[in-house]
Amino acid sequence: MSIQEAEAQIRKIDEEIRQLEQKDTPDVNFETIKDELEKARNKIMTKAYANLSSYDKVYLARKATRPNVRDYIENLFDNFFEQRGDRLYRDDHSIIGGIAMFHDMPVTVIGHQKGKNLEENLLCNFGMPNPEGYRKALRLMKQAEKFKRPIVTFIDTAGAYPGIEAEEHGQGEAIARNLMEMCNLTVPVISIVIGEGGSGGALALSVANRIWMLENAVYSILSPEGFATILWKDSTRAQEASEIMKLTAQDLYAFNIVDVIVKEPMGNLNEHAEVIYAQLRDLLSNELAALCKLSERALLDQRYKKFRSIGDCSGI
Repeated sequence: MSIQEAEAQIRKIDEEIRQLEQKDTPDVNFETIKDELEKARNKIMTKAYANLSSYDKVYLARKATRPNVRDYIENLFDNFFEQRGDRLYRDDHSIIGGIAMFHDMPVTVIGHQKGKNLEENLLCNFGMPNPEGYRKALRLMKQAEKFKRPIVTFIDTAGAYPGIEAEEHGQGEAIARNLMEMCNLTVPVISIVIGEGGSGGALALSVANRIWMLENAVYSILSPEGFATILWKDSTRAQEASEIMKLTAQDLYAFNIVDVIVKEPMGNLNEHAEVIYAQLRDLLSNELAALCKLSERALLDQRYKKFRSIGDCSGI
């Protein structure tokens, strides 16, 4: 059973419970019936989440109900001051960033912004940045380096925007420059994949000393649909492609690409988001304290070794 099929069954059970609760004259066995329905609901959910396929995780990573970067900023940091614009052309709403406080420590926070409804998604281009977004992010990262602030980035994008205007404005150059400059930042960088991590659009914010992923997030060279289209000329084979791509947090942790997997509760993540926030507060507190003790040279060497080791098959 896929997670979508399980969710359909759960919605049906929730509707039955709602109808029971709304009856003017409740059934004499109301509590018994409700308990049985809730047990059935929990059994379905437990079974579904215990057997998630890679494509199930793609589905979960894309859900609009997942907390977005603004939710994380509001719940993890204090006194966030947003900074806009790339100082070259315009602002890009698909990437937000600024200065915030974390346990009395000033940090720079940057992330891909997705909307929770159509209006918000149109404003932020469904989380697909233009070159201006990446240049804004780089401006904020260089500012953080100047003032010795650690950088925390949140990754949640299907990929950089592939439109003609984006290409005309230097999309490839903007991403490549971010990769080059992030390699040489002399402050700690922590990247957290909170939903989709797609292609160079994700990598342009995730050349970091530490990379963390939520348990049901994904991180890959492109979408399963794009992979299937290129490999088999058939986007309907996306489910098959997702198994081959090794895009889950568990796969990437095994390859030493991801450093930490942040456990997710079952069900609608938005309803249990405090579980995630609590884990991230602890992780950030410990990791920032450790990284801030390192010298600039040690930070650069650690980041260099991390990315040079990716794809190393010498031990196979």
